[in-house]
Amino acid sequence: MAADPTDRPIGHWLKHLHDLLEDGFAADLADLGVDRRRWQALHTLAGGPHTPDGLAAALAPFRADARAGDGGPLHGPDGLVARGWAEPADGGAFRLTAASRDLHDAVEARVAELRTAVLAGLTRDQYAETVRVLAVMAGNLERRAGASA
Repeated sequence: MAADPTDRPIGHWLKHLHDLLEDGFAADLADLGVDRRRWQALHTLAGGPHTPDGLAAALAPFRADARAGDGGPLHGPDGLVARGWAEPADGGAFRLTAASRDLHDAVEARVAELRTAVLAGLTRDQYAETVRVLAVMAGNLERRAGASA
């Protein structure tokens, strides 16, 4: 008989799921030269041009290295510009290159497959309730941290 998953604390499941997502992205996207962080940057730029600061702000919840001032996801030896995936646009913004639009579409298809695998066996309502519960927990801890600051 399988062990009861509630015998483990939520921290275990959050970390375990995070690690499995990272591993899934790495395995599914490695041949395209994309990891989860680059995917997030590509997908954000696919929505339209962003300045370095705007891109950093959009990615900040997902990555500690999103700050524009230190190169962030655009600049540096491994950034989107150096890879030929982003190019300057008007007003100091950057946009995807034509080649990276095709890359984005290929990665988006694989990410959709991964999401489908992750959500197998769950209804939309179950997923929505899971996200709602996690948001409430996060809010509780944010308020607690604010109260002690």
